[in-house]
Amino acid sequence: MQTVVTAEQMRWCDERTIAMGVPGLLLMENAGRSVVDLLHEQFGPMQGAHVVVVCGKGNNGGDGFVIARHLCVSGVHVSVLLTAAPQEYRGDAKTNLAILRQFARDGRNRLQIRRASPSALRSLAEPDLVIDALFGTGFAGVLRRPQRFLIDWMNQQTAAVVAVDIPSGADATTGRCIGASVDASMTVTFGLLKSGLLLNEAREASGRVYVADIGIPPSVVDQGKFRTWLSEQEDVRPLLPRRPFNANKYTTGKVLIIAGSRGFTGAASLAATAALRSGAGAVMLLTPESVYPVLARKLTEAIVRPLPCADDGAVNAQALDVIRTHLDWADVVLLGPGLSLQGNVAAVVSAILEEYQGNLVLDADALSVVASAGASLLKRSKAKISLTPHSGEFARLTGMGPRDIETDRVESVRAYARATRSAVILKGVPTATASSDGTVILNSTGNPGMATVGSGDVLAGIVAGLWAQGMEQHAAAWCAAFVHGLSGDIAAERIGERSLVAGDLIEYLPKAFTRIETGRHE
Repeated sequence: MQTVVTAEQMRWCDERTIAMGVPGLLLMENAGRSVVDLLHEQFGPMQGAHVVVVCGKGNNGGDGFVIARHLCVSGVHVSVLLTAAPQEYRGDAKTNLAILRQFARDGRNRLQIRRASPSALRSLAEPDLVIDALFGTGFAGVLRRPQRFLIDWMNQQTAAVVAVDIPSGADATTGRCIGASVDASMTVTFGLLKSGLLLNEAREASGRVYVADIGIPPSVVDQGKFRTWLSEQEDVRPLLPRRPFNANKYTTGKVLIIAGSRGFTGAASLAATAALRSGAGAVMLLTPESVYPVLARKLTEAIVRPLPCADDGAVNAQALDVIRTHLDWADVVLLGPGLSLQGNVAAVVSAILEEYQGNLVLDADALSVVASAGASLLKRSKAKISLTPHSGEFARLTGMGPRDIETDRVESVRAYARATRSAVILKGVPTATASSDGTVILNSTGNPGMATVGSGDVLAGIVAGLWAQGMEQHAAAWCAAFVHGLSGDIAAERIGERSLVAGDLIEYLPKAFTRIETGRHE
């Protein structure tokens, strides 16, 4: 897994490294050189090309000066734009600017250094590449007018724009871009992956992201005790359940699903099928008798049982007697998809939470019941609980505004998981899975085509299916998010994002598991 850090945590890593005796000037040199190495790797020979490097006053600008120098050495024509007078630069940035000015005195280097201004921009030859070294990870808040014209100019270029550490105008922790930000084709970030590159507007503004090693010792990262990571395929492979040679349908995971109501049969069907496709040996669906005939006909592999229901087509209080007879059978219970909020549903959900002591996945309408009753309902429960809310449901669970959640997605889901002693899969971009110990795993798979009705029901079924096969609770949750997203990515490869529906996620689940297990793109 890749460690994910905030801007403050990365600053701490830099300071600890320098305190160990590694000069900040060396870290800056390593950073700038790593960008140039990646430029040559991605864009090929650059001799004779014209590259514009936009350099701010801080260390990000210093990185830009190192980049400009190494590009000059490789035969590139470089134009450096300064946002301040040379005497205003400080520290390592000042040192590297002084070195670069010495280079400029030798006409053979094809290097120009000038103060950025609208007239300077108009006089520039058309660039073949633009380097954004305007702001670094220390930027936060609103972009000021004096720098806005430079960001607008960079975004207007037909040439590729490469951001240094993070696109200027983006918050390195939250990914928020208030006002404007550089729209980069590629971002080279230093040391460790910044959370802002995965969140909000900066996720799209960053383009392809590369993490460059600049010499931060592993011991510094270990000392940081960071609690946020980005999942990768290699992390999922060893955790997926292996079937023993003597397996049978009742030893490979039994999932009990309580779902469905009149008008919402699809949610129950998708969840049940996803649990089966995830490897569960037996799936039993308990559904109101109002929709039992439909689901019994539709689901040929799942066991389907009817529950007493009211005239509104949702379960009634008598359904609890039937449900109780099956709870001990299950390795995992999935509660909520398509249950509705009619009649006695809230009472049924609350009773299960108060009585059941096994493994419980709450989704959809079960989450709405919890939101109405309050987090105390979760805290009183003796079950091990995993929740699968989207941002709207999470807002109702926490009382936070949706915008506040998106601004602080990682910390908000971490806090709720700790407070409720549960695993929480906060669906969205990216999906963030938190455990009760404060660990958060950000998901690296998925695409916009998955924003379709029923997608969450499929995810809930995968969570239940993996957990029932013996996976640890938090691992089952974040691995399910990865598999779910990968299935969506494979579906998008085959049929495109626009036409993707929830059923496609189930259709391509087997290919997703095969890709993870073999490492091959079949």
